[in-house]
Amino acid sequence: MAHEKNHDYHILNPSIWPFIGAVSGFAMLFGAVMWMHDVTPFLFFIGLAGVLYVMFAWWSEVVEESKVGDHTPVVRLGLRYGFIMFIMSEVMFFAAWFWSFFKHAIYPMHPEGLSPAIDGVWPPVGIETFDPWHLPLINTLILLCSGAAATWAHHAIVHENNRKDMANGLIIAVLLGVIFTVFQAYEYSHAAFGFSGNIYGANFFMATGFHGFHVIIGTIFLFVCYLRLRAGHFTPEKHIGFEAAAWYWHFVDVVWLFLFAAIYIWGS
Repeated sequence: MAHEKNHDYHILNPSIWPFIGAVSGFAMLFGAVMWMHDVTPFLFFIGLAGVLYVMFAWWSEVVEESKVGDHTPVVRLGLRYGFIMFIMSEVMFFAAWFWSFFKHAIYPMHPEGLSPAIDGVWPPVGIETFDPWHLPLINTLILLCSGAAATWAHHAIVHENNRKDMANGLIIAVLLGVIFTVFQAYEYSHAAFGFSGNIYGANFFMATGFHGFHVIIGTIFLFVCYLRLRAGHFTPEKHIGFEAAAWYWHFVDVVWLFLFAAIYIWGS
């Protein structure tokens, strides 16, 4: 009885994962710099493997904490606040790419210097942009439908405790996410401009490429939720893992809408 918990907080045990994650992240960053200088790519992949292992092991422990009842209402509220702060950091990350794109679009520069182009045009001369009303529009509809499927899954578990409908919604959301990624790769393979040599290509591929990376992460996130649903982890009262995945997926949707409007339509 002396060790009985009489509060709503979860006291964490000492963990090695923050240290290993920090070391792996530094190794990945330092390895990326070495790779860019044509030294060796091995350190980057070693660091990446370490980061992925830490993500798997650490989040597995969080899932186990939920299963044994450590995620009290107060703890779940803290997890929500933490994920909202993460989403806010992601918003600022993409704001940097939008800032760069709008800056160069409104104030074009000479390609060989930093002085303003007297007859500056955007996109730069020789750049053939994508038609926004073909594949980009199709991808927009695909991602919006995927977000709707995720919302259906959320409604099914929270308001109806309908695990079958939640599973169907998650499967649809994941499949549409995969289709979006395939179409994005197809679009990249048919681009009439490259990443290097022009500011338009650099901004386009960095903004849409990082978004595509987030789509892949979000798709994996939702698929893990599907596996956890099959294992019986979610209830109408406790589903914080899926709630975070749904928030992340809707964030990805919103970012794409801004990308579609700003880069594909206005920027072309």
